[in-house]
Amino acid sequence: MTHPYFVPVRESKAGTLSLQTGRMISGDRVGLAFTSEASLLMTLGPSQQWIRLAPGALRAMLAPLGVSCVRVDPRPAAELGAGGPSSQRLPGPVGAGRPAPHLVG
Repeated sequence: MTHPYFVPVRESKAGTLSLQTGRMISGDRVGLAFTSEASLLMTLGPSQQWIRLAPGALRAMLAPLGVSCVRVDPRPAAELGAGGPSSQRLPGPVGAGRPAPHLVG
């Protein structure tokens, strides 16, 4: 059995979720996935929102965006000499205290 990943997302003002992607040094877009909440928050910061997705669901959602590579537990941006993302969102899963989004799988 495959365990779901912790996947960073952004939420629009209208409440629509979108997967957060990254870029390789080559410029190619890459999907981001983490094996634990702690790893995600250490890499992207304590205010990063996330959802849980099965690996197949993540790949299926990235395919229409032309993203075929998924980095699992990527190194923190600070280790590469770049500043980490800043956000004013609350930490934890999207929809905490509300029913889970239909994207979770």
